Amino acid sequence: MRTGLLAKKLGMSRIFRDDGTHVPVTVLHLDDVRVVSTRTAERDGYNAVQLGWGRAKVKNVTKPNKGHFAANKVEPTLKLVEFHVAEDALLKPGSSLSAAHFVAGQKIDVCGTSKGKGFAGGMKRWNFSGLEASHGVSVSHRSLGSTGNRQDPGKTFKNKKMPGHLGAERVTTQNLEIAAVDAEKGLILVKGAIPGAKGGYVMVTDAIKRARHVDAPYPAGLVALPVVAEPIAVEPAAEAPQV
Repeated sequence: MRTGLLAKKLGMSRIFRDDGTHVPVTVLHLDDVRVVSTRTAERDGYNAVQLGWGRAKVKNVTKPNKGHFAANKVEPTLKLVEFHVAEDALLKPGSSLSAAHFVAGQKIDVCGTSKGKGFAGGMKRWNFSGLEASHGVSVSHRSLGSTGNRQDPGKTFKNKKMPGHLGAERVTTQNLEIAAVDAEKGLILVKGAIPGAKGGYVMVTDAIKRARHVDAPYPAGLVALPVVAEPIAVEPAAEAPQV
């Protein structure tokens, strides 16, 4: 099991195939995603990789996080998440991950926070059918109806589906397909919709119910460091003979 990626949802668009058909996609953006720290079984009891997204100003970071970033010798990030990984998939702090961590055609799972919709009734929240439109029903067309029994048991059971807060909860959509990857721009195009609003952060991992794509890099798709040319040794010029 390898690490996933932390990305920001930019919105939805579409791409066109060679036959002219279009595919609706969700655009995910990676901005300097790098390893902040690691967890090991010997020290912490489990193996995991902590990733950070973006760059944060030092003045906007809490004191505990300042010490955490300083101890691992990495720059502060805007967002932190943790992924459980296998022992051979641990990465060094400071390593940068690329969008090439995933490949086109791969199945993934996306976890995010769904859109909050406030207080909702039973019909919107639980798809209740509501009451009759006639036969003596007035005012209460969108109400639940009965929520319990009579004298026995004389109460409403816990977890009864009733009106309440809708959305703004952790949601995972499984077996989505990656339509395309642009490693240079740090973009991942996912076929279909994913949970969350524009500007929200999502966790993208290999599909747990599907085998990992054969072309997916292991342990991770890292950003290739620029090759620095070795300096050319220049011999000092010989001194001109004195006349």
